[in-house]
Amino acid sequence: MPARPLSKTGKQTVSLTINSDLFAQAKGFGINVSQIAEDALAREVAVRKAELLKSEIRQDLEACSAYAAKHGSFAEMVREHYQETDDES
Repeated sequence: MPARPLSKTGKQTVSLTINSDLFAQAKGFGINVSQIAEDALAREVAVRKAELLKSEIRQDLEACSAYAAKHGSFAEMVREHYQETDDES
């Protein structure tokens, strides 16, 4: 999943603890460690947001199912309403 570009907000200096050998190797390859960290963080935030959204949708579907089990489906109520209206015409 490619990282989404972040909004054009400012940057913030933060402190990270990274394996020193790995950091040295990354620098040796000319890797922009800050950009890699930002991209990885953006991907992880996107994953967490998607998980949260799925959870919220699951809860909403469960609530709809519970309502339908108790009161019947909304679609059936609408069909019945319009069927009654057509029958009266």
